[in-house]
Amino acid sequence: MTPVLVRRPARPASLLLRGGRLVDPGEGLDDVLDLLVDEGRIAAVGPDLELPDGVEEVDAAGATVLPAFVDPHVHLRAPGQEHKEDLESGTRAAAAGGYGVVLSMPNTEPVLDSGAVLSALLERAAVEACVPVGFLGAVSLGQRGEQLTEMGDLADRGAWGFTDDGRPVESAGLLRQAFRYAGPLGLPVALHLEDRSLTRGGHMHEGAVSAGLGLGGWPSVAESALAARDLRLARYEDARVHLQHLSCRASVEEVAWARAVGVRVSCEATPHHLTLTDDAVRSLDSNLKMNPPLASADDRAALIDGVRDGTIDVIATDHAPHAPEDKEVPFEAAAFGVTGLETAFPVLLTELVRPGVLPLGTVVARMTTGPARAFGIDPPRLTVGTTAAFALWDLEDSWTVRPERFLSRSANSAFLGRRLHGRCLLTVADGSVAFREADVSLLGRTAAR
Repeated sequence: MTPVLVRRPARPASLLLRGGRLVDPGEGLDDVLDLLVDEGRIAAVGPDLELPDGVEEVDAAGATVLPAFVDPHVHLRAPGQEHKEDLESGTRAAAAGGYGVVLSMPNTEPVLDSGAVLSALLERAAVEACVPVGFLGAVSLGQRGEQLTEMGDLADRGAWGFTDDGRPVESAGLLRQAFRYAGPLGLPVALHLEDRSLTRGGHMHEGAVSAGLGLGGWPSVAESALAARDLRLARYEDARVHLQHLSCRASVEEVAWARAVGVRVSCEATPHHLTLTDDAVRSLDSNLKMNPPLASADDRAALIDGVRDGTIDVIATDHAPHAPEDKEVPFEAAAFGVTGLETAFPVLLTELVRPGVLPLGTVVARMTTGPARAFGIDPPRLTVGTTAAFALWDLEDSWTVRPERFLSRSANSAFLGRRLHGRCLLTVADGSVAFREADVSLLGRTAAR
């Protein structure tokens, strides 16, 4: 019952990155050094390394090498919704954003609620995915919240955990059963927190902005109340639980309480919740409609504090691509969800790291070792002997977020038109080059796009 990561075959990389700043908070590394990759593995790290025969030299002076990011919450829309995203386009977008591993959600058509669907997806990923991808199985059949899936079969075939993401597990009894079945399998249950009796008719965060716009409000207590219930159930069953896309202060407080009493909990926040508030929705841009909704400035401050002190140990994108017809409608009629793989790190660098709100190392840790630990993935490291998984970044270069720039099939980004710092030049995932800018040897010193 070992979880499975799959990608298409690719030639192992042999590269010497010369003179880049290597930053790996998991190893306490922050220094200007060379990094040698030989046949897909990191062979040496140090100053003035010799260039072996057959190895490509990359001038990395002035650039930064970071461990490849891990995203445990993406929607790759396969099977059934490939007009929005597919395994190839979604993992290509991930590579362009510096990601080396992604885990895909099961709210597909059909729902990933059986071993047969999972096995078929893994076969497809072995042909289509350009970075390693894994899958979470559904908690309940059809995500209807009525009957548990065959968790043992899903685990046998390589699932990384279980979630009904997009929907809460409304029945406390069913969730308790899920905890009891997932526990012996050694896999986490990841939970979407939403009391739908409170969010019905809601389109954005309930507050002064929603009242002023005349839009149905979505109270933050709909999230925090379910967080409180689920964490107490997890404590009772000694379950391993992961809380998805926290958006409000009260939920962060619930996690802090749970950690203090020994609950085995990890949790995530998204770049959009860490950098935007409901005030942005005054534009009525449907690309700002997501679940959970953007909340207040106080909620955003609590999320940032949670990332800073480790209460929130994971930053995940909740990459949710949609077709234009899902978003190019009035705000109330638009689908919930935004893309995020290609903008996640640049957004955080621009809005939080460069202004001094959060240290670079903290953000990188929450995008690498945090999610890896939460889901039992081998963390990417810049150390000798490990399989190469890193990205080369120009942290000074800036670019404008435009639809035509995306490698994802969809462009429903909350940051369209924004000028962001940080351009990914090269991504090595699972020992092979997964993404490369055409001008990488020039360190991206071309006109910003």
